[in-house]
Amino acid sequence: MKFKSIIGVDVSKSTLDAYLKINQCHAVFENNEKGYQELVEWVMENSGLILAEELLFGFESTGIYSSELALFLEKHSLPFYIISGLELKRSLGIRRGKSDKADSKDIAEYLYEKQEKIIPTVLPKKVIQDLKKLFNYRERLVKDRAAYITRIKEYEAVVSENKLKVYQKSNTEVIACLDKQIQTVEKEIDKLLRKDELLMNQYKLINSIKGIGPQTAVALIVLTEGFTLFDSWRKFASYAGTAPFPNQSGTSYRGRTKISPLANKRIKTLLTLCAGTAIQYSTEMKTYYKRRTGEGKSKMSTLNIIRNKLIARAFAVVNRNSSYVDILKYAA
Repeated sequence: MKFKSIIGVDVSKSTLDAYLKINQCHAVFENNEKGYQELVEWVMENSGLILAEELLFGFESTGIYSSELALFLEKHSLPFYIISGLELKRSLGIRRGKSDKADSKDIAEYLYEKQEKIIPTVLPKKVIQDLKKLFNYRERLVKDRAAYITRIKEYEAVVSENKLKVYQKSNTEVIACLDKQIQTVEKEIDKLLRKDELLMNQYKLINSIKGIGPQTAVALIVLTEGFTLFDSWRKFASYAGTAPFPNQSGTSYRGRTKISPLANKRIKTLLTLCAGTAIQYSTEMKTYYKRRTGEGKSKMSTLNIIRNKLIARAFAVVNRNSSYVDILKYAA
């Protein structure tokens, strides 16, 4: 798709650095509603274009700092493309130095080169956006709780027994407070799911699979945007970092097939925990794991196969709209 004017935007907490490719000019705006309006007016004035469809804004995803800009552009039907930070970084090659102005220019140049292949970003429906925010917030709370639990163990190792109670009491109270906040967020997630019949149905279907728990089910819904972002489980497995890839060159080098380090580490960790649970509580998975490792196969590769089986089952139950059935228990 060809665009007549491309705008690279480097998003930070308080400012937006914009670079207009058509006449190579740069300007800085506030990262708020007023700044967004001024940005669009500046682009229209300097590009000489009238139709919004002829523009393309591009920026990296920076979480809460870029989400409001994306919502504003979508609201006003202005095409935009959210770029993967890693993809952009690797496309730049070797470079020295860094500045917001240079970054905005790099984004514009990247979009200009790739414009024929670019399809403007479409934001997921609001309930998915809200779920994502709550899910991410819950993750932060869980990390904070884990940090305080670790601190108690550290104090137990270095603080004398007569002074230890102060540290234990203080950290225990914070942990209890975080537990309460995590429960509150989980209730809000449940409320959101119940408001959307389709997502609630997907949530129930995924939870019918042995090994997959509530939080992984929510993660799958959020990351696949209600199973609309990936058209096959294999593509999602590649995104999650569980899909094996060949490792060879020419006729002389034949390396071991292995997974790529490029992955969404959050979902990969959750799937690893799910695979461990499945081995414990699913007769089929336990039997498969014991048989394969008993044959001398790697435990890690077997665990990875189980992770992929769980992903495949999640996509299968959603696509066919029926709960998972453990056929092994009906076997003669």
